[in-house]
Amino acid sequence: MRLDIKNPAETKRFVPLVITLLLITIITVLFISLFPTVKVLSITAYRNPEEAYISKAAAENGFIISYTHSVNKGRVKDFYTESGLELLLDKTRFVSYGAGIPEPYETENAHFEVTKDGYEISGLHRILPELLMAVGVIAEHSITIDGNEYFLKKFFKPQTPIVLKIKKISILSYVRTAHLES
Repeated sequence: MRLDIKNPAETKRFVPLVITLLLITIITVLFISLFPTVKVLSITAYRNPEEAYISKAAAENGFIISYTHSVNKGRVKDFYTESGLELLLDKTRFVSYGAGIPEPYETENAHFEVTKDGYEISGLHRILPELLMAVGVIAEHSITIDGNEYFLKKFFKPQTPIVLKIKKISILSYVRTAHLES
């Protein structure tokens, strides 16, 4: 089909069609880029939300928060997954008991096991809307995603309070926000 621009009737039919197609394209692009569709783990400075990192892999595959216990100096590993846009603490591994380490009897159906590396309590099933913590000076807080460990002091100053949260963000935000893995 060829448009005859000398024929006013044909031009009058063509212009609304072009405008309609252009509007549909613009609305589709805006919807796709602004509507929250990408599930990520967001790690944000509590007092400065602009200081943020995201990880799609952590939201999809889970992650481990590790730290050196302040009393017994052993390494603790807490295993998290996503459950309905909330964090699920499923198990913890540690070298020896200290303040804050859960007792297996505190949680119904929790399983305590002695391993070659220490102790493990699984089946905790603790749901958290978010995890608020401070990047430790001595604790050496880290997050492990898909087998790669990242020390949080590389991304945030020590003693910075941070919030870890599963959320959905737009493709535009996904592209604009720093990725933890980078």
